[in-house]
Amino acid sequence: MIQSRRNFIKSTSAIATGAVLKPFMFKGKLTPDVMTYPICVFTKCLQFLDYEKLGETLSGIGFVNAELSVRKGGHVLPENIKTDLPKVVKTLHKFGVSAPMMVSDVISSNAPDTEIVLKTAADNGIKYYRMGYLTYDPKITVEKNLDIHKKTFEELETINRKTNIYGCYQNHSGTRIGGPVWDLYSLVKDCDPAFIGIQYDIRHAVVEGGVSWPLGMKLLSPWIKTTVIKDFIWQKEIGKWKITNVPLGEGMVDFETYIEEYKSLGIEGPVTIHYEYDLGGAESGKKNPTMSLDKISVNLKRDLDWLRGKFTEHGLIKNFT
Repeated sequence: MIQSRRNFIKSTSAIATGAVLKPFMFKGKLTPDVMTYPICVFTKCLQFLDYEKLGETLSGIGFVNAELSVRKGGHVLPENIKTDLPKVVKTLHKFGVSAPMMVSDVISSNAPDTEIVLKTAADNGIKYYRMGYLTYDPKITVEKNLDIHKKTFEELETINRKTNIYGCYQNHSGTRIGGPVWDLYSLVKDCDPAFIGIQYDIRHAVVEGGVSWPLGMKLLSPWIKTTVIKDFIWQKEIGKWKITNVPLGEGMVDFETYIEEYKSLGIEGPVTIHYEYDLGGAESGKKNPTMSLDKISVNLKRDLDWLRGKFTEHGLIKNFT
């Protein structure tokens, strides 16, 4: 039975992304060459803007896709999702910006609002959501932790199938689930990649994996349906090393190798830029950043242009108008 399920997963993984992507189209100035690789922006860094100003700002920068923050403190609060999500999606569309993705707090199928959040998102054209974070219980073994969280993935897969949405778990440096990257394979290996998988974050993978990160990426590739782009450096301060986030191309992520791996593994789907370097507090979602919107916009456009250029260089997207 397990082998049969694995064969099913293997056969569907090659077409899962296309099946999910076909239902929505992206309006804007870009040609159809970018349909497979829509570049989004995680809106956490613009949470101080109302919906109208958000759409105007994204359109002015050149973003035609957004990964909306739909969680506590985000652009849309989960308890208000039925009224506020349709508003923000409609407003963004007015400015030629689509919302194929959202970041959520969803971590349990048993939470009373999980199905409401996911169904409302799907009904408003959102095809992918990022899950909340899961933690290791230090009182039990790593293996037992993974057994528990594996059930979480299986249960969410069922709800995702029911509501027709795709759930992604982000690998994130640190000691939570997904820090080592390899632990995620235990959680998704028997899941259907058409409904649940990984939001692969190359920055966090490099922090934890050094130069071995391609192995984890290969292992997880059938379940990688969305990806995160950002960069960092290690910096010594007062005798201690710390991670410092920097603009794209200025840090330690080997984007040349990453994009070639990305291409060779046949990964497709939305790519989202996360802005975590200094934006006067906007990078942390603050409502009153000290950096002006004009200056924040310059930073956002710089990274967008850099990524478009890099993807074009590697033959992923081209012919911008």
